[in-house]
Amino acid sequence: MTESKRDRLFSEVLADPSLFTFNEEVVEVFPDMIKRSVPGYSTIVAMTGLLAQRHAVPETAIYDLGCSLGESLRAAEAAIPSNSCKLVGIDNSEAMINRAQLQFSNASRIDWQLADITAVKLEPSSVVILNFTLQFIPVDQRLALLSRIREALVPGGLLILSEKLAMDDPTMDHLLIDMHHDFKRAQGYSDLEIAQKRSSLETVLIPETADDHRARLKAAGFSRSEVWFQCLNFASLIAIA
Repeated sequence: MTESKRDRLFSEVLADPSLFTFNEEVVEVFPDMIKRSVPGYSTIVAMTGLLAQRHAVPETAIYDLGCSLGESLRAAEAAIPSNSCKLVGIDNSEAMINRAQLQFSNASRIDWQLADITAVKLEPSSVVILNFTLQFIPVDQRLALLSRIREALVPGGLLILSEKLAMDDPTMDHLLIDMHHDFKRAQGYSDLEIAQKRSSLETVLIPETADDHRARLKAAGFSRSEVWFQCLNFASLIAIA
């Protein structure tokens, strides 16, 4: 496994910060970036494996949509030792998929696919993982994606949906954003890095409230959903088909 580099992408003043993309530069530092940027990330990944273990059904697929380097799917793979489920990681970033294949293909039974998750056909599934992916999908395309996931899930199948949240109360929203910046400072990010990263993401990553997510999951046909984990303005929901 290639060792992750320290995330210093926004440490120098950028004359024209571009929109955030999952390119080669981001892939180089991604493990360090996400662990220092998303409070509770390691807990979410570990529990994704345990949730997948609980809901995995033999002869079905387990998908990680927007898999990046596949850490969540590899947690599921470790928790489900048999070959009874097909494990599929899909991402539209060629840099991410190439790195995942390079690092893990020889010691993994995961099928890595370069594809658009809003268009790819899903096989019958018992678990679908959307960890910090939906927030990068245009809002008007989110219901269609969740509906396709719901159609692919077998009865009792599980969707794991992790997202950065907006709060209903503007005062609380601002407080949690400020606390998140405090968290990032504690991880070694400078004010310049925080400001430039936020500028790069603000029109790419569109957060919604937990109520927005629950309402959309219901509209997509899920029978029930709930937030099982939250740290600051980052949360993970589970939804049952």
